[in-house]
Amino acid sequence: MIDTTFENGLLTLTLNRPEKANSLTRAMLGQLDDALAQARDLRAVVLTGQGKVFSAGADLDEARAGLATDGIWEQLSGRIAALPCLTIAALNGTLAGGAMGMALACDIRLAVPGAKFFYPVMKLGFLPQPSDPLRMAQLIGPSRTKMILMAGQKIETEEALAWGLIDRIVPAADLHATALSLVADSLAATSTHVAGIKALVR
Repeated sequence: MIDTTFENGLLTLTLNRPEKANSLTRAMLGQLDDALAQARDLRAVVLTGQGKVFSAGADLDEARAGLATDGIWEQLSGRIAALPCLTIAALNGTLAGGAMGMALACDIRLAVPGAKFFYPVMKLGFLPQPSDPLRMAQLIGPSRTKMILMAGQKIETEEALAWGLIDRIVPAADLHATALSLVADSLAATSTHVAGIKALVR
């Protein structure tokens, strides 16, 4: 359900459950976390999905059984945020719910035209994971964060770009190539150099 490839310092993680809109199970979240924890000499990470939806968030059955409040979400987004390399969320479609945390923790977010962004925790009666509102507010400000989390607004791609929630809109056919072009300089450098520059930006 998670396709993992690692080559020349680039770790690519692909959500591969398109028949379920890439909704995330506990096992999938664990796979993502393990892949990141075990990787060595990382210079870049690309996180993407198969199909027309990046992720609909938590698998509904597992969410009702406790996944919605499981600490694995916070653990995974924290691990992504702490990586000393360039991280890119190449969003192949709509991003919803708890899956937002992974993208917010990345350094750069690309999205295809027509993607939507929403986080329906108010409607569903859950709290977001603790770091998600903070990271979102750093990107788009507190008022717009409340529009998504409290007013339940679905944000279209163009508006997401204008707000700073995503960094570039890329045609679906060019998404992978664009992500690779953005990590090219990091892959050509040493992991120490990559980590040093990222530390300066932080």
